[in-house]
Amino acid sequence: MDDSAFQSSSVDLNTQTILLHAAHHDLEALKPFLRIPGNASVQDPETGFTPLHAVIAACGSAPQSTISILLPENPQTSEAPEGVLRELFLAGAIWNDLNLEGETPGCLAWRLGRKELYRMVVEAGVRAEILLGLMGGYEELQSEGDEEEKDEKLDDTGVVNGQNGATTNRLSGAETEGDREAKVKRDVNSEDYLKSALQFEEGRLLDEDANGVMMAWETDIMRRSVDLLLPDNKPGARILNVGFGMGIIDRMFRATSPFSHHIIEAHPAVLAKIAEEESDFGPAWEASAPEGGKYVVHSGRWQEVLPRLQMDGETFDCIYFDTFGEDYSQLKLFFSEFVTGLLSSEGRFSFFNGLGADRRVCYDVYSRVVELDLCEAAIDVEYTDVPVDVEGLGLGKDGKGEWKGIRRRYFTIDRYRLPICTFMR
Repeated sequence: MDDSAFQSSSVDLNTQTILLHAAHHDLEALKPFLRIPGNASVQDPETGFTPLHAVIAACGSAPQSTISILLPENPQTSEAPEGVLRELFLAGAIWNDLNLEGETPGCLAWRLGRKELYRMVVEAGVRAEILLGLMGGYEELQSEGDEEEKDEKLDDTGVVNGQNGATTNRLSGAETEGDREAKVKRDVNSEDYLKSALQFEEGRLLDEDANGVMMAWETDIMRRSVDLLLPDNKPGARILNVGFGMGIIDRMFRATSPFSHHIIEAHPAVLAKIAEEESDFGPAWEASAPEGGKYVVHSGRWQEVLPRLQMDGETFDCIYFDTFGEDYSQLKLFFSEFVTGLLSSEGRFSFFNGLGADRRVCYDVYSRVVELDLCEAAIDVEYTDVPVDVEGLGLGKDGKGEWKGIRRRYFTIDRYRLPICTFMR
């Protein structure tokens, strides 16, 4: 790395020295500074670089033919970058701090082809998120529009604390022209969402702040989800779906001729849409249930409806979870407290996996966090990668195509990790 990148009168000597030692991979010189809390996460005000960014950037791009776990040592020292990263994480370096280009250290490592360094950042992120979960809250996965809010969210430990945590649905995401053209409130939560007016547009459902609640581009993901949840496609399954939205997956479930089909939906506007005469899920649908089965739309929050279903002794062969405005703690509550009691022994459970899906590193971190938390609930998960045509769908950084007018892009990864969960055998 060019040392001049850190030569600036606006950078205090402590920060400048730490970043230089990190860029040189000079661990012995760096260690004394890391004894002071906070030094592992200092940032250059001109670039936003942290010591983690400096370590990774100094490696440069990996040669195309030699991208591997083994990285060359820094020629100026005998210390490999892995050792410096490890020491920084032990000293409290924040895995998902953003530089002024909107890149976390993991984003930078991925772009440079430094796969082992990327893996280390992911592992550090998983450890941090699990620890925060044990402490009672999950760290918000920052998106590109959040940098200016960061200072307001720092607590006395220096960790960026999320208002809602990593979202389980279509809430987090990179800023689009909808954000840039209008000053709208940023905090979205379940309570506010349920009070908001909804916009039913062609191919998408938006809340009153132009957040995408559901969009038609997800149809292929829903189709694949149904195929994996009901692999034999046999009629007579008992199905529970939490979160109707546009009804994409429920129409697919309906086509399988289930024995029972329960839908839980909390938003009054969506419930009103379902109740319309031409709805596919109105009284005629409910009356068409086979003898002994039941087709029903439950109005209310799943936290209130599910205990009643448990008391009624309901069990399901297939459960899908797809809510809006709730954080990861609610998904964890759902599978640890309710799936374990409502899913049949041979049943399958899935959810819309939009956890941190505006950044690959955040997506990979939360895929692993979910896997570990499911394991604690005695549930196995198998991920199937479903390609997402980011450019073809207009999911790129220009915010056009499918995303025109949407406040935030909640999914910008070129692969969707589709989770299929079953009880451990």
